Amino acid sequence: MSSLRSPLPLRTAVIGTGGIARSSHLPALRKLAAEGGTEVVAAVDTDAGSVGRFADDFAIAYRTTDLAAMLSEVRPDLVVLCTPPAVHREQAEAALRAGAWVWCEKPPCPSLADYDAVAAAERGGGSDPYASIVFQHRFGSGARHVRHLLREGAFGRPLVAHCQTTWYRDTAYYAVPWRGRWATEGGGPAMGHGIHQTDLLLDLMGPWSEVRGMAARLVHDVETEDVSTAQVRFESGALATVVNSVLSPDEVSRIRIDCEHATVEVTHLYGYRNADWRITPAPGVPEETAAAWRDFGVDEPSSHLAQLRALVADIRAGRRHATSGQGGRQTLEFITALYKSAFTDAPVHAGSIGPGDPYYTQLHGGAPQWAPATHPEGTSV
Repeated sequence: MSSLRSPLPLRTAVIGTGGIARSSHLPALRKLAAEGGTEVVAAVDTDAGSVGRFADDFAIAYRTTDLAAMLSEVRPDLVVLCTPPAVHREQAEAALRAGAWVWCEKPPCPSLADYDAVAAAERGGGSDPYASIVFQHRFGSGARHVRHLLREGAFGRPLVAHCQTTWYRDTAYYAVPWRGRWATEGGGPAMGHGIHQTDLLLDLMGPWSEVRGMAARLVHDVETEDVSTAQVRFESGALATVVNSVLSPDEVSRIRIDCEHATVEVTHLYGYRNADWRITPAPGVPEETAAAWRDFGVDEPSSHLAQLRALVADIRAGRRHATSGQGGRQTLEFITALYKSAFTDAPVHAGSIGPGDPYYTQLHGGAPQWAPATHPEGTSV
């Protein structure tokens, strides 16, 4: 199928039946199914027991360990990838070749090269299937309201920003074999944890131009970092700091933007409501203006459901979703630049990482003390 103009529910297949599928994707899909937006018709996992239990629990008739067979036999409209990032490229390309739209959990891919390969697998037409990324924090009513005010210039110029994802993960978390490894997780907290807040920061602030990063492995015995920081310059001239950590017992997610006429801040952990946003006007701003700024309207929490509603509407309208194509790539490019800057001790500019650059194909870039150790014959230890 190359387009979808029918009001019928999108026939949806879930790939990967682990924790994120159960906790976030299935509740969103079932809620939207009740609204006529989606219908879950298939589940796929390499673990036959897992996919069987998942399909039984959620009354999904078609279950299999064979993705290719499912795509051929079921022909879903939408494929939801809830698998580890190392297999996202292969699975997304297969779904696109089969004529399905793709909604892929973060991190999108382990490298810009992988992301660009997925984009190349799209057919390119306005209503043709494409791949999009789960960046749900863009889609709550709070972000929508603040984005509108920033875009129309209500707060004046953005000047200074801070983006913080300071979480805590213990050794048991990293006992899962694919975590903390470049080849399977793609990166550490900059990639796997802070990516949501980073994405929201970039969405609100606009294009970035330069990043200067630092990274360290302070506690965990992993290949990747467990903490990173960055200084960022945006095309507008605004400056920002970004902090990502899995070493922080007092967990918080926060974005603060100081503009000419107001400070805007959101503080939460894994998702926000309108009440988590605060707007502080500068001296001299009329109270009625500040009151209008603080009217966020109907509360729609940031969530998989909020984004899924927007994605289904975009698919039916034949338009690009905000986290597809360049809209999703900008965040992965920023994270790649953060790693390159941290490992080379040099600033990195937007648009400078492409084919031929070692960081284009691997986020560690082969950097000493960061690239995985290898045996003499070249295989990973």
